[in-house]
Amino acid sequence: MQEALVISQVVLWVLLIAMAGLQVALLRQIGVLHERIAPLGALTIDKGPREGELAPVFELVDLGRRRVAIGGPNQSGRATLMFFLSPTCPVCKKMLPILKSMRTAEEKSLEIILASDGEREEHERFVATHNLGAFPYVLSQELGMTYRVAKLPYAVLIDAAGVVRAKGLINTREHLESLLEAHERGVASIQQFLEAAHRSPVRPAAPQK
Repeated sequence: MQEALVISQVVLWVLLIAMAGLQVALLRQIGVLHERIAPLGALTIDKGPREGELAPVFELVDLGRRRVAIGGPNQSGRATLMFFLSPTCPVCKKMLPILKSMRTAEEKSLEIILASDGEREEHERFVATHNLGAFPYVLSQELGMTYRVAKLPYAVLIDAAGVVRAKGLINTREHLESLLEAHERGVASIQQFLEAAHRSPVRPAAPQK
């Protein structure tokens, strides 16, 4: 009886060690896959002002009666992120905490403007419910039509010189951050950057002397 108990304990320890080894192997494979999967940027729609073009100039008044200039050189030297949204869009509401966090983190280099259209009263309730008073919030059907915004949420990044640098549909924090990343790398989108990197030939290592 004692011998059977010892054998069962040994078998259990062997199984436990084997399971631990399998878990380590799986974690390594997950890490390899994570490195191989390219980051997914915002989906760019080839409509409206294109990347590299001057943004159309708009002089608007937001819900707080503040004047908001969109396009043209930014006197503060900051880039402008226009975020098109709607009070009835669930994904838009999910993105609001991310926008608030980004506004705080990027305050010195980025101005975030919320844009939509429709009844003023509905948007005023939306601003009050979600505490969006710190954001410039403009209502302009012409603005959305100019940028050919057909689906929401949608964002456009304009640099301090008034040039459109990146744009696309936004569903996650990664999509939003990909616009800033594309701007920093001087490309229209993260996909464009990855495609260029994939096409570039690998230079052979220099021979050692």
